[in-house]
Amino acid sequence: MNPINIDEVKTFIEAQSAETKIYIGGDSERLLIGDTWYADYTLAIVIHINGNNGCKLFGEVSRERDYDNKKDRPRMRLMNEVMKIADLYLKMQEILEDREVEIHLDISPNPINGSSCIINEAIGYIRGMCNVTPLVKPNAFAASCCADRMKQIMSEREAA
Repeated sequence: MNPINIDEVKTFIEAQSAETKIYIGGDSERLLIGDTWYADYTLAIVIHINGNNGCKLFGEVSRERDYDNKKDRPRMRLMNEVMKIADLYLKMQEILEDREVEIHLDISPNPINGSSCIINEAIGYIRGMCNVTPLVKPNAFAASCCADRMKQIMSEREAA
């Protein structure tokens, strides 16, 4: 699966007005192939042109082995997702400095959800690495909606 072309994203952002907003999010999904667990990590960059003129979406899906032992508390997979989002932000940091940027994490603060097990670590990691306070569910549309849809689109293209 093709990685995001960072130079293409930077060129697109540079061509936009200062009012353009950027949202970076990610999602992951665990899947069993044979007798081995894997995780598909989807990253999405949503560029909201002029803050009100539609969006351009960039994304990628990568597959890695998943070593989490507890399906209901996917600590390792979710922290890998958070680290990938931070890495993506840092690759584009110089182009994002003077723009409105949000980082969205597909993590729920609600204790009944498995993702809540890393809420504090995930927020702290993004704050420390990116100097941005991330948004979590239900306010993290770039993670919970855009990245999820990006995975569906890429899967459909791959199957065709």
